[in-house]
Amino acid sequence: MNWDDTAPPTEDAAPGGPDRLVGAAADGEDTAVEAALRPKDLAEFVGQERVREQLDLVLRAARARGATADHVLLSGAPGLGKTTLSMIIAAEMGAPIRITSGPAIQHAGDLAAILSSLQEGEVLFLDEIHRMSRPAEEMLYMAMEDFRVDVIVGKGPGATAIPLELPPFTLVGATTRAGLLPPPLRDRFGFTAHMEFYAPAELQRVIHRSAGLLDVEIEADGAAEIAGRSRGTPRIANRLLRRVRDYAQVKADGLITREIASQALGVYEVDARGLDRLDRAVLTALLKLFGGGPVGLSTLAVAVGEERETVEEVAEPFLVREGLLARTPRGRIATPAAWTHMGLVPPQPPAGGGGQQGLFGP
Repeated sequence: MNWDDTAPPTEDAAPGGPDRLVGAAADGEDTAVEAALRPKDLAEFVGQERVREQLDLVLRAARARGATADHVLLSGAPGLGKTTLSMIIAAEMGAPIRITSGPAIQHAGDLAAILSSLQEGEVLFLDEIHRMSRPAEEMLYMAMEDFRVDVIVGKGPGATAIPLELPPFTLVGATTRAGLLPPPLRDRFGFTAHMEFYAPAELQRVIHRSAGLLDVEIEADGAAEIAGRSRGTPRIANRLLRRVRDYAQVKADGLITREIASQALGVYEVDARGLDRLDRAVLTALLKLFGGGPVGLSTLAVAVGEERETVEEVAEPFLVREGLLARTPRGRIATPAAWTHMGLVPPQPPAGGGGQQGLFGP
């Protein structure tokens, strides 16, 4: 039940992400619907059990002390619940929340203007925090640690630094690329959490709750069918649910069963493992044109008719995570699971034990 990230997609979103039914980046429809579906407190939040338990302790202890909560860093793939958790943090602390993003803060003055207008105890949610400009990042160090910023007035030798005291606040940073955060910034967060992909059973709970809020009738096996094709991501599960709802209303009596869900997602070209047209095109080219590889990324992209970045950043991460494709120094290679999923028989290695299939087995 964690439909993340109301902020508009940033440039960090993978190319073509919002246009794909199984893309994790939020589009306009997602943003509007997620606001209604988003859970309001930790008790409603499904999944991320360890993160939820740890965060609950942090927030309850802060409330008991009558203090603001420690700064929180949330990392993980898009659509897993980072924005949702930031709003829950504010709600649990009874504080207002202000939302902005790293790409929107290009100058230290932009950050100073935001920080100087915060109220005591307010939560500042900074999405894609790793994309802030370096001057703003350095100003944030002092603001997080000492609740103070130095505002520079004037230029050149006559410039003067005026210290500006800030009220205590809680910064919640979110990033899809935690490795790009500099250590001095990462170390200033009192609590860090990594958001994991969801298990199918957790996604079924997400789907059932969303179906109730959307007034959609759905059977347990229908929810299971949608969950199995949602790539472990609540946002994708909710998007597929809405498309299956449309199909059920037009083609059936509005009730979502396993058969209806399977037929609907077949129309939208999302297969049983959550692969869409682009994913299958990459696998088909790799298997049929190049015998399973190895093949270079640029060659594979030309064969698929997509940009290199689209194949590398949009299709490959999920294929690798599903164990259907491997990246090697020699190029991209299909695994035996890819041959099985696509209903193809891998070529037999030449006599003497040669051939790329030896990389995975006899």
